[in-house]
Amino acid sequence: MPKLGERNGSETWRIKSPLRRGRILHVRSRMSAEKTLGLRVGLVFGLISLVIAVFWFDRDGLKDQIDGHVSFPDILYFAMITVTTVGYGDIVPVSQTARLIDAFAVTPIRIFIWFIFLGTAYEFVVQRIIEDFRMSRIQKQLQGHIVLCGFGHSGFIAAQETIAKGHPGERIVVIDQSEERIRLAAEAGFIGLLGDATSEDMLTRACVGSAKAVIVSSGRDDTSILVILTVRHLSAGTKIVGSIKQEENIKLAKLSGADLVVSPPKIGGYLMADAVETDHATPFLCDLMSVGGQMVLTERPAARDEIGKTMAETTAGVVVQIHSNGRTIPFTDRHRHIIQPGDLLLLISPAHGDGAPNRR
Repeated sequence: MPKLGERNGSETWRIKSPLRRGRILHVRSRMSAEKTLGLRVGLVFGLISLVIAVFWFDRDGLKDQIDGHVSFPDILYFAMITVTTVGYGDIVPVSQTARLIDAFAVTPIRIFIWFIFLGTAYEFVVQRIIEDFRMSRIQKQLQGHIVLCGFGHSGFIAAQETIAKGHPGERIVVIDQSEERIRLAAEAGFIGLLGDATSEDMLTRACVGSAKAVIVSSGRDDTSILVILTVRHLSAGTKIVGSIKQEENIKLAKLSGADLVVSPPKIGGYLMADAVETDHATPFLCDLMSVGGQMVLTERPAARDEIGKTMAETTAGVVVQIHSNGRTIPFTDRHRHIIQPGDLLLLISPAHGDGAPNRR
């Protein structure tokens, strides 16, 4: 299991401490890229106009080396070459006032304009080139990974349990529309993609076709079903696990292509009902579902030395169910069913000290 504070192969840092503090306020931009670019262009023209106005009102402190007369076109020309730091030397400040204005008023404006240019170039050009390069490099390494659509509380728990079961954190791709959740996913060591999981382009970027499984936990049944449909359209063989809240939507999720559907409210209801009648059943079941518990529930093919034995004779753990040739063998047949080659065993076994299941 990856440890906190380590740097992983996906070039993201894990959270070093629960007390670590980064940016407190994260808000989504209310302006589109076009409006942002237009605002910056307007700001640059406004600052250049301010420089022109300053030079025009102090034109007596400037000297034209060509004809000795400073006209408005000369001021416009001088403002542009001053802002761009070209400086041909044909027009120069000669008075103390003009030099002070250039040093303490025009120079800060010039620096600020260059910051706008560089920031815009980075945000709209360089950053996207770097992001595309990193994305293509990550995509080449994505094979047998897990795609997690939705990084709410359930998604976070699913990711943590997946890591605890031995899956590398840098091979978990998180898709979410919340910038704050994606930032948390990246800090936890996952690959974060900010966007809509119902988008074919976003799911293609996550390489769902080569994924081991896709976990859909969007928080809304309609969105989850749409994500399941899109994933199944892109990949016929990828395993899809969906989280559905309303019982009437479970059938729709399965018809949409989900291999397994989990209903958290339904499971929670079972656990609470058991807690009314018993004191230890619910804690035991919770312990069984968590990798960090004393016992773990695992599924694996039958080992060679188990073939020909009954479920009751297996010593690696308590076999509670067997899947054999499309049939489900219940625990009540533990003394009758003979384990065959290719059988899948669902068993309860002790966990190692690190939380990993005891596998043969």
